[in-house]
Amino acid sequence: MATGECNCGAVAFKIEAQLSDVFICHCSICRRSTGSGGIAVSIVDNDSFSWIRGKGNIKYWSKPGHDWHTSFCSNCGSPLPGKNNESNMYVPVGTLTSGDEKLKIAHHIWINSKADWEEICGSGKQHSEGFGD
Repeated sequence: MATGECNCGAVAFKIEAQLSDVFICHCSICRRSTGSGGIAVSIVDNDSFSWIRGKGNIKYWSKPGHDWHTSFCSNCGSPLPGKNNESNMYVPVGTLTSGDEKLKIAHHIWINSKADWEEICGSGKQHSEGFGD
């Protein structure tokens, strides 16, 4: 099991599954959303994810004309888990407070969109676009 929360603690969640793979998205949307080189997430089944507290503090923003959105705490702005597709969630691994001991970067996605100043290190597989390429 893993747990996580935002910076101010208003929103918390738990995951009833073992986490292992980390995906780092380097696209321009994720860079602007986080103010960094991208976002590191783990993907979990909807059935293993639940909110502990603060669901009313979650805000969403969708990029117009895209099927992309981000979730964040309305109090502190921390990125929060959100819908990846109909069957699973993405969880920003920087929000985890426990259960991250076995996490390993497995994939770097959208590297064709990464910032010029960013250098990708480590052994994670690099994908020029999304995970399927």
